[in-house]
Amino acid sequence: MAAADTIRDLKTEAEASPLARKLGLFVGTMIVMGGVIGSGIFIHPYVVARQVDTPVQILGAWLFGGLIALAGGFIYAELAARRPLLQGQYAYLRDAYHPSIAFLYGWGLLLVTQTGGMAAVAVTFARYFLKLTGLGWADGAVAAGTLALLTLINCLGVRAGSNVQSALMVLKGAAIAGLVVCGLYFPPHAPAVVSAAVDTSFSLGSFGAAMTPVLFAYGGWQTASFMAGEMRNPKRDLARAMVLGVIGVVVLYGSVNAIYLRALGPEGLAATTTPASTVMEQWLGSRGASLTAAAIAISTLGFLGQGMLTAPRAYFAMAADGLFFKSVAKVSQTTRVPVIAIVLQGIWAIVIAMSGRYEQILNYVIPVDFFFIGLTTTCLFRFRARDRAPSDHAVPGYPWTGLFFVVAAWLIVAATIAHYPRESGIGLLIQAAGIPAYLFWSRRKSA
Repeated sequence: MAAADTIRDLKTEAEASPLARKLGLFVGTMIVMGGVIGSGIFIHPYVVARQVDTPVQILGAWLFGGLIALAGGFIYAELAARRPLLQGQYAYLRDAYHPSIAFLYGWGLLLVTQTGGMAAVAVTFARYFLKLTGLGWADGAVAAGTLALLTLINCLGVRAGSNVQSALMVLKGAAIAGLVVCGLYFPPHAPAVVSAAVDTSFSLGSFGAAMTPVLFAYGGWQTASFMAGEMRNPKRDLARAMVLGVIGVVVLYGSVNAIYLRALGPEGLAATTTPASTVMEQWLGSRGASLTAAAIAISTLGFLGQGMLTAPRAYFAMAADGLFFKSVAKVSQTTRVPVIAIVLQGIWAIVIAMSGRYEQILNYVIPVDFFFIGLTTTCLFRFRARDRAPSDHAVPGYPWTGLFFVVAAWLIVAATIAHYPRESGIGLLIQAAGIPAYLFWSRRKSA
């Protein structure tokens, strides 16, 4: 397909799109950051500290993970610039390869990847909410109510959903900034030097093991691509938001880990499973623990808001292509959002949250999720060869940047399958179940 034909097709799609274009650069950046920052940065850095032993290696792992995420941000920025009027990652796969590949991605997104992650995060929010309030409610019920409320808000329109998500992102950014400020104000309580008992030698295997939780913590920025159809100027603003959002997350993650190390040292960080709470209690006592619980609750709620806002656009695109239930492609004439797609995701996430199986489901999705992230990156190679046109947001260091990111993503897939073969196998079977589903809908479409 010639570049001119591609541009004409994109313009035609923009004119025919029933979705409302109301989002700008700031909201786009908040969506990118909101898709990444959940509860992990408050809890999981100890996992990294148990794999690598020195401040340089710990911070190096987080900064290297940020470099990989930034490479991904640049790649998706160019994808957004080249295909600004499509429904993000789903449409990149469809346009570069085949509708069946895009369908399988959306199938896994709905059944496991997105909804399972949202269920787990909703239960995390519920537990911290109940800890703060002292209410005796069941955490599953609170999680279900939270998901239902966010579903309703997003059904009211893209502006309502994005405003809530942006506000929550600002609040959790403020909470992280507050943690950093406290870290700079209070004197360090850990020794500034590494203990002689700590092994300071560098091990590539240990560093690689540390990178797995780091890259998991940086995941999620790619879901902002689903909002291209609702941005006023996606070619410019979505591309910039991808890069600015990832840079913002790298700065926040690096700062927080520096504060953890300053307060606890590498040994202290490795010894606690709740570093944020430990640090704040060390400085502010029980009030610090309450502030940490509030920060985690806000952060998880913001992550849920981002997921509820973005992913339904993929299911909407599947249905619009005739590869899913037709009702999922319906757009409210009043709010101009895909209400059925939003409700479908909300209901399934609630079912998973109430089932208590969300923790097991999360172990199923990692190989599938990162496989498609890497595959989406290869779409850029195909688009560049096909369009033969320059981009306003060309990836620096192409093609090496793209190859670097693909290798990183697929190494995670290989490592996860090697460490969790049973769980990975279940995830792959769920994904494979999408093949007969695709054949059913594709035949129904052609009938």
